[in-house]
Amino acid sequence: MSDFARHIELPTVEDTEAFGRRLARDLRAGDLVVLDGPLGAGKTALTRGLAAGLGVQGRVTSPTFVIAREHRPGPREGAPPVGLVHVDAYRLGDGPDALDELDALDLDTDLGAAVVVVEWGGGLVEKLTDRHLRVRLRRDPESDVRRAEWAWVD
Repeated sequence: MSDFARHIELPTVEDTEAFGRRLARDLRAGDLVVLDGPLGAGKTALTRGLAAGLGVQGRVTSPTFVIAREHRPGPREGAPPVGLVHVDAYRLGDGPDALDELDALDLDTDLGAAVVVVEWGGGLVEKLTDRHLRVRLRRDPESDVRRAEWAWVD
């Protein structure tokens, strides 16, 4: 993981959400965020923080069964309003069928008006943009402390 520019320890879920709020300050419509990490690493908690920081409407929950949830823009202090599309690519699988299912989601259209956050999307969604924010989340099973590493990838 030496290719990652920044890292942080996140002892609690609240810390993970606060980290998401901080990251959201630098996000704009058209940005793609790819979240990588095992089950329970904090991907949805981080997305809740991103949503709070962006000021979007609606409760953020895992989109596992619906694959994608759209949250409309709300008030955002000091920045233009922006929506959020939260995608769980886990059920898309691998191979050519996954690419067809991804295309059917029309995420490239959403990128014009929203920040698109994709859980389990590594190796699949990067083709949507020339640049994306990759966040790797890990959880220490003994202490339950989460660690995040993040960097913009061109």
